Amino acid sequence: METKTKNSNTISTNKTKTPRPAPAPFTASEKVQAVLAVWTERCRPMDVCREMKIPPMTFSQWQQRAMEGMLQALESRVNLAKGEVLSPRLRSLLFKRQTRINTHKLSQRLEQIQLAKAQENQNKTE
Repeated sequence: METKTKNSNTISTNKTKTPRPAPAPFTASEKVQAVLAVWTERCRPMDVCREMKIPPMTFSQWQQRAMEGMLQALESRVNLAKGEVLSPRLRSLLFKRQTRINTHKLSQRLEQIQLAKAQENQNKTE
């Protein structure tokens, strides 16, 4: 019976990673053309990614930013007399951050209440 041996030529012992080259910076115009090519169905997202040598996540972020930019540009102008100085996007980001902070504070307070309640119950049973 023959025993199988591994072919030493196929096993790589050098496991050093080669650094990825930095992605080429694209101008806003090139990004717009890429996004519009997909939105007008002239090509598929994967074709654009392959041609521009970018990961699909990067292209997805470009699309998201393009949509946010259009929505913000099409909103009615901010009336400074009413005191609305912040852009809608900045207001949204601040709101999200504030919500995250408040959630963290609420969870800390809930833990304190639960600990106090547990100690109170323990004192009653003693």
